[in-house]
Amino acid sequence: MNLRQLSIQGIRADLLAKKYSARELAQEAIAFAQAENSKTNAYLTFSAERALEASASVDQKIAAGEDPGALAGVPIAVKDVILTRGLRTTCGSGLLASYIPPYDATAVQRIEQAGGVILGKTNCDEFAMGSSNENSAFGPVRNPVAPDRVPGGSSGGSAAVVAQGTAVLSLGSDTGGSIRQPASFCGVVGVTPTYGRVSRYGLTAFASSLDHIGPFSRSVPDAAALLQVIAGRDSMDATSAFAPVPDYASSLDGKVRGLKIGLPREYFENLESETGDLIHRAVDVLKKLGCEIREIRLPHTPYAIATYYIIATAEASSNLARYDGVRYTMRSDAAQTLSEMYRLTRGEGFGAECKRRIMLGTYVLSAGYYDAYYLKAQKVRTLIARDYAEAFEQVDAIAGPVSPFPAFRLGEKVDDPVAMYLSDIFTITGDLAGIPCMSVPCGETAAGLPVGLQIFTRHFDETTMFRVADAYQRAST
Repeated sequence: MNLRQLSIQGIRADLLAKKYSARELAQEAIAFAQAENSKTNAYLTFSAERALEASASVDQKIAAGEDPGALAGVPIAVKDVILTRGLRTTCGSGLLASYIPPYDATAVQRIEQAGGVILGKTNCDEFAMGSSNENSAFGPVRNPVAPDRVPGGSSGGSAAVVAQGTAVLSLGSDTGGSIRQPASFCGVVGVTPTYGRVSRYGLTAFASSLDHIGPFSRSVPDAAALLQVIAGRDSMDATSAFAPVPDYASSLDGKVRGLKIGLPREYFENLESETGDLIHRAVDVLKKLGCEIREIRLPHTPYAIATYYIIATAEASSNLARYDGVRYTMRSDAAQTLSEMYRLTRGEGFGAECKRRIMLGTYVLSAGYYDAYYLKAQKVRTLIARDYAEAFEQVDAIAGPVSPFPAFRLGEKVDDPVAMYLSDIFTITGDLAGIPCMSVPCGETAAGLPVGLQIFTRHFDETTMFRVADAYQRAST
């Protein structure tokens, strides 16, 4: 059974036709994922017992003639920064190597209520801080398309399992591009919903005003179906939106004629030629489908990297203060005093990238620098959001590259933080503005490396985003 060839609707049809049971599918999926994991290091923890219990429940409902749920029997992986009750959640950090959460994230709870089967937890950059998945305390993830290259970060493991075919769907988190960039590098679909569309309850906080949970899949309809399940208001998260969740599937008819698509001039100035050529070909497909293509400006884009790395690190400094050896985490054995315990536990437990961001964030929040850095960055963030609002007065959606280049080699940028940060230059703005955005595969370079087309739409207009991506995927495959 090849999971790469399975879809949500296909699995549901097979289960109802009794071609196989949900339990049989779960057993085969777990065995395959465990056998293949040495090639990518994409899974950190498997949840065989939980998967079999969930699949048995689906089989019981089908036998009783009940609706087994929108995700009935679908094998799904979850990024290891999203809490799973009774199942180890490490956040890719040695600090939490043995942490067992007492509750499920809302997104996980909703998946299992819809019949989804959780296979395990996926590797990621430590506390979701990274663009290559090389910052994990448990080793890097290898890109299944090209094992000598990174899968992207920080949700590299979640992208890799879908690309490798060891899960049909997966959940990731996105703070500055951590869903879209891995999706682009691995050749799968990755969706960052509007901020507040999906509850963050149970998502380990990195930068609270920027964090999102979103889906990975091989097709746009499957991504839309998973978002349909996990989206919506949650009383456990005060930032989750009251906005109603539309029926995304009903809009996926392949028709986009008359839609206005904006191309930001700033997004095409620093592209590698092969990446740029593939993006322009994808835009030509949309044009042939009847879309009107317009050049637009997002003039504050050059300030996005600096703005992001002030706001995100400031929030990370605050959020990661809780990992001090008192609760949750490992504790240094060498400490003799309370202050030593804090210092040594954090010094031994956090990796280099986490330390770098904590120190940056603590600095910009410190007395005398708050106004000069953090407050100014928040003002620029408003200008970036305003750029998008003004652009959406002219167009229905915005299209462009996800990254200036395809997946780079393992170790290539690890010693140059600025070069690493610049790989997210086209994704960060969407998070700063809080708008929905996604990556859909749009071809491969001559070396066979995937490239993703990025699509942005207005706040809470995931429907148009999915329409454009689905129409493109239908026309290009």
